[in-house]
Amino acid sequence: MRIVIIGAGQAAASMAARLRAGGHEGPLTIVGAEPVAPYQRPPLSKAYLLGDMGLDRLLLRSDDWWKDQGIELRLNERATAIDRAARLIATDHGSLPYDALALATGATPKRLPAGMGGELPGVHVIRSLSDVDALAPQLQAGRRLVVIGGGYIGLEAAAVARKLGLDVTLVEAAPRILGRVAAAETADMVREMHRSHGVRILEAAGIERITGTDHVTGVALQDGRNLPADVVITGIGVLPDVAIAHEAGIHIDNGIATDDRGRSSDPAIWAAGDCASFPWRGQRIRLESVGGAIDMGETVADNILGADRAYEPKPWFWSDQFDAKLQIAGLGTGHDRIVQRKGDGMHGGSVWYYHMDQLIAVDALNDARAYMIGKRLIEAGKSPDPELVVNAPDLKALL
Repeated sequence: MRIVIIGAGQAAASMAARLRAGGHEGPLTIVGAEPVAPYQRPPLSKAYLLGDMGLDRLLLRSDDWWKDQGIELRLNERATAIDRAARLIATDHGSLPYDALALATGATPKRLPAGMGGELPGVHVIRSLSDVDALAPQLQAGRRLVVIGGGYIGLEAAAVARKLGLDVTLVEAAPRILGRVAAAETADMVREMHRSHGVRILEAAGIERITGTDHVTGVALQDGRNLPADVVITGIGVLPDVAIAHEAGIHIDNGIATDDRGRSSDPAIWAAGDCASFPWRGQRIRLESVGGAIDMGETVADNILGADRAYEPKPWFWSDQFDAKLQIAGLGTGHDRIVQRKGDGMHGGSVWYYHMDQLIAVDALNDARAYMIGKRLIEAGKSPDPELVVNAPDLKALL
């Protein structure tokens, strides 16, 4: 059986490794548009951007490992079309046949609408290695940075820039930072931490346009204010990369729609990672996370080999900002109650999400114990009384 994976990120790497571990001895090819072997993305906006991690540590596997496993990496090669009837993939370098095809195409950064200045030199996004390699030399002490977007990527970039000595302003159009992904209580902790490090955070501040002619000079807000800027980072979210699937007639629904096995509307084509949506608790969701890419990639690999195993996500996320770590277990979507537990440090504590008395998620800032215990409780289906969470002298007793 000839297996081809389009995309060369975490999901693709995890899938390929699992296929070989599961006994697949036939041809196995990864087609990736970037010129480098599969690498970690989370450190790009943190340690790599800060200069604390080199490319060698970003790589998920060594060159020798790929060769030893007999996995063909076709890098710097973009898949352009899928001929489902012939089971053939066209690329900008040629074509290749498949018996089973897995799409791990990831996601692409959202861009500002045309005419808002997002194409000006000095405006950057953070998604790929090349994005960060272009940005890093611009982050010089004393320069003025405006970050557009108060999600995790924007906040991480703001933290790195402050550590490098830049003057940083973060602008969020919504009423508060982390509005789509975390409770107000978590946002309050993160906002206070950033402000204590000198980041100016402007919330409910819409962007009119980015100003400049040959290079960015500032960011004009809808309320008439103008923020001078030498560098701008836009972190306004991502979109699943579904173009090649859509053009091939594969069903799209908030990503490449799969069943609970990871199979698309074409029985010979599978999907995993940020590009894939799957059924979960009566809805269809995508998990933009390393954990999701690994788990779903491995599930798809098993099912290509005949396991017929349902994908059961166990969501977990993290974000490093300054010297703090925000760890998240579960998904807080649909919560109807929140309780907060104080941590030991100045910037720390945990937020516990409940839905109909069921514990569904925990956010923990600088509180690894709360994260680990919360994660174990969620995975075991246990829900301690919220008052106990707040008042228990030792969280371990909740187990």
